[in-house]
Amino acid sequence: MICLVDNTQILKGILEGCILKLIDDSPVYGYELALKLQEYHLDVSEGSIYPVLLRLQKKKLISGKMKKSASGPNRKYYYLTKEGKKYLKQFKFSWKNIKKSVDGLMDGGSDDED
Repeated sequence: MICLVDNTQILKGILEGCILKLIDDSPVYGYELALKLQEYHLDVSEGSIYPVLLRLQKKKLISGKMKKSASGPNRKYYYLTKEGKKYLKQFKFSWKNIKKSVDGLMDGGSDDED
């Protein structure tokens, strides 16, 4: 099946929430975030991740801390702040409501694709 939908546009709106969830699971650095997103079949380039990380830091939802790396230069690990935890909780609530509504719309309409 050929995919005509640009998944990157859909993902753009939810990327902040996905990144916050991964950071909440355990502190991570930028490249590691890209790998973790790929594990969920969310192919996001590092170049797309760093602007989001900067935006999240400016909003004070995450903080960064440099740590030594066993292989190579120091890495900046990201942690959720108290505000970030609140935001993530709100994001999850909003996501569940939006997902439920969109699923209802998509599943309830006529199915021309099959």
